[in-house]
Amino acid sequence: MKKLKIQDFISIGIYTAIYFLIVSIALAILTFTIPTFNNVLIPSATALFAGIVYLLVIQRIPRFGAITIMGSVMGLFFLISGHFPLSFLPSIICAVAADLLQYKTRLPQKARTVISYTVFSFGLMGPVLPLWFMKNAYIDALIARGKDSVYIEKVFTPITTGMFYFCTIAVIVCSVLGILIGQKIYVKHFDKTKGKNYEQSMRNV
Repeated sequence: MKKLKIQDFISIGIYTAIYFLIVSIALAILTFTIPTFNNVLIPSATALFAGIVYLLVIQRIPRFGAITIMGSVMGLFFLISGHFPLSFLPSIICAVAADLLQYKTRLPQKARTVISYTVFSFGLMGPVLPLWFMKNAYIDALIARGKDSVYIEKVFTPITTGMFYFCTIAVIVCSVLGILIGQKIYVKHFDKTKGKNYEQSMRNV
């Protein structure tokens, strides 16, 4: 496996910016359509639309480390943008795990890509997981930021056990669909030769 080069880092930065844009668009759409559930559905909504970005990363920068860097940058954003202090950890952990799955395992290519993308998508659960598993600490953090009881109650309205399972399943389903959609877009609009080879390899597994 070749090491990352300067051009690779530039490309990773571009793809990370596009990924961040998709996250922002997903948040905006959810805020206007189902505001009560916007935060908890961001991971699945992003997974549905960001498959093409992930495929571009692994096809254009097929080196261990690219996925880790992209996820780590998202984690850094969570860390410096006022999210719960531990929100950044899942982004980094899931990105490293996805990188290992993609480049250090001998799974068939299709399975490897789908599973690694699904794991990567769970990184966006970082900001919302504390709502279920660290409720008191999360409330204390909100109070420290000057949030009132009305705001806090609104934040925790959708936080139920059933919603946790729903969000988990939604991320898995949307990740699979996102990769399938991304594959179609890649084959149609990006590097025709590589696209055909990629499509063929996906079908042969």
